[in-house]
Amino acid sequence: MSAPRVLIGCERSGVLRRAFLARGFDAWSCDLEPADDGSNRHIRDDLLAHLDDGWDMLAVMHPPCTILCNSGGRWLYIGGKKVNGRDEPRWAELDAAAAFYRACREKGNIRRRALENPVMHRHAIERTQRGRTQFVQPWWFGDPFFKSTGFELIELPDLQPTNKLIPPKAGTDEHKAWSRVHRMPPGAERARLRSETFPGLADACAEQWGAALLNPAQPDLFERIAA
Repeated sequence: MSAPRVLIGCERSGVLRRAFLARGFDAWSCDLEPADDGSNRHIRDDLLAHLDDGWDMLAVMHPPCTILCNSGGRWLYIGGKKVNGRDEPRWAELDAAAAFYRACREKGNIRRRALENPVMHRHAIERTQRGRTQFVQPWWFGDPFFKSTGFELIELPDLQPTNKLIPPKAGTDEHKAWSRVHRMPPGAERARLRSETFPGLADACAEQWGAALLNPAQPDLFERIAA
């Protein structure tokens, strides 16, 4: 029997692709940018053009989220203030990002999907119609960092902690180091560096979601929850 086929969307780092490959899956990444590791298992193209290519699972790791996240809600208004009126180009950007998110969830014949998403503001939630979402932290999986990461899961199990660390006390140098993602200074590479998947989390995704792929005869996830 051929290995299950996994598509990692909006990933250029290859971190999750390599985690699935290491476990024997036929894994590919896809992004508009070239792969950072130069892999020949990277599709440089629009993700939406490849959702009908016969995948068993789709994981969209870094969809456009700045305009969807809660912290970006204020910038839907001119100067970040509602009293100034709507910033119409930003609302158009919101609509485009939400449409892309919905297409990743709904387009193509792919049974199991995981869509990474931030803590969204209400306008984003209304437009994405986001479903059941689990929020995790890197330190649940042995990566000493703070970064709340949400996954809308479709016929995939919630991730279980694998190497849960004890967070340092606020105000300490260690706490500041764990907060690197949030404290990262502005720069050309800031968005890319902030969005990279941590290796412990990637291993947990590949191991636990991979197990669901390797047991296709198990009852549908939602049927099991309802039971």
